[in-house]
Amino acid sequence: MLFHVTMDVEVPRDLDPGVRADLVAREKAYCQDLQEQGRWVHIWRVVGRYSNVSVFDVGSTDELHDILWNLPLFPFMTIAVTPLCPHPSAL
Repeated sequence: MLFHVTMDVEVPRDLDPGVRADLVAREKAYCQDLQEQGRWVHIWRVVGRYSNVSVFDVGSTDELHDILWNLPLFPFMTIAVTPLCPHPSAL
């Protein structure tokens, strides 16, 4: 199942810099592990914002839910999920 996911991140400005650096490092490692597994198939930055647009290929909505909830930066995110299906005009 493919999903288009938009993640907008708002880390509090007063968050301890060490805590922030640790969260960002763990987020990057988690994201790259999911990419290597083939479950996080695309990730793009949104210009001028602390946001990304991603495509996930997972077996179920529950699997995607678990992936998103385990993002280290999840507590600071607003997430929008759109299920995708093949378009009849696609090659």
